[in-house]
Amino acid sequence: MNYRNHITEIWQHHDLENATNDYTNLIRYATMAASSHNTQPWKFQLEPGRISILPDFTRRCPAVDPDDHHLFASLGCALANLVEACSAAGLRSHIKYDEASSCLIVDLEASSVLRSDLFDAIPKRQCSRTTYDGSEISARDLQLLKEAGSGNGVTIMLFTGNSDLNKIAEYVAEGNIAQMNDPEWIDELKFWIRFNGKHAVKTGDGLYGRSMGSPDAPKWIGNLILRFALTPENQNKKDIKNILSSSGVAVFVSDTEDQAHWIEAGRCYERFALQAEALNLRTAFINPPVEVRELRPQFVSWLGTSGRRPDLVVRFGRGPKMPPSLRRPVEEVII
Repeated sequence: MNYRNHITEIWQHHDLENATNDYTNLIRYATMAASSHNTQPWKFQLEPGRISILPDFTRRCPAVDPDDHHLFASLGCALANLVEACSAAGLRSHIKYDEASSCLIVDLEASSVLRSDLFDAIPKRQCSRTTYDGSEISARDLQLLKEAGSGNGVTIMLFTGNSDLNKIAEYVAEGNIAQMNDPEWIDELKFWIRFNGKHAVKTGDGLYGRSMGSPDAPKWIGNLILRFALTPENQNKKDIKNILSSSGVAVFVSDTEDQAHWIEAGRCYERFALQAEALNLRTAFINPPVEVRELRPQFVSWLGTSGRRPDLVVRFGRGPKMPPSLRRPVEEVII
């Protein structure tokens, strides 16, 4: 099956008529969630009346994510999609986190069907790493984004002014310099890049080049191009342009630095991204200010969030859709 057929099969709504007895399609919705480098670091265990989400540490990214923060945030993203899909199937979710096993447990009970705008947006949501049009977002839509992105112990901060976007762009640029001068970070990024549709279909994961604005190329040519193109100067030029073309930037901040709050931050981000898609807005991560450990305290100081960790940084605005990334077969993630 080629790339086009794969995206058609993955990025669509699935039948939930029998979802109260067969949870497979609920898991399909969960796997459409965002994850760091599109690593999809999750496993799902199914029991009658219960779905458990477990971390897959074989898919961790120690260079960019040494404490597994993004990995656990990715579990939160999957949780957000799963809860919306369960509601659309007539199932109420009761969520608890078992810290000892690092396991999210979702107990299910029959309820009325509730199909939300966020659920409808799940097959449409993508990270659009491209230039936006810079148009202003209405106060009403900003409020909807803020409500969707707020959670238990997680605050969303929205920045829309030019001076704030310029300052955030400075932090991103400084983070890019630190990361791209780290050989281990570069090697890890290259490992997760999929240079062409065939490569993306084979793995079902990773960062597809066309999703990031690059043309399809054989893997050996792609690696050769990266040697010259993947520089702090080139990345900063691209990122600064993209940030300043955005309508705003959202920063998600946790009250406490632990796995449960990292999961909640991911859940808040995913709801925010789904709400953005429902409003025909695009989103993309710009996380270097929170990924570079030496830079993070400076970013905290600028945010005025002393004692709290900023989890994720996301730009948003109106712009074109990019070719979607792929997902592994659902059978590979179900235990």
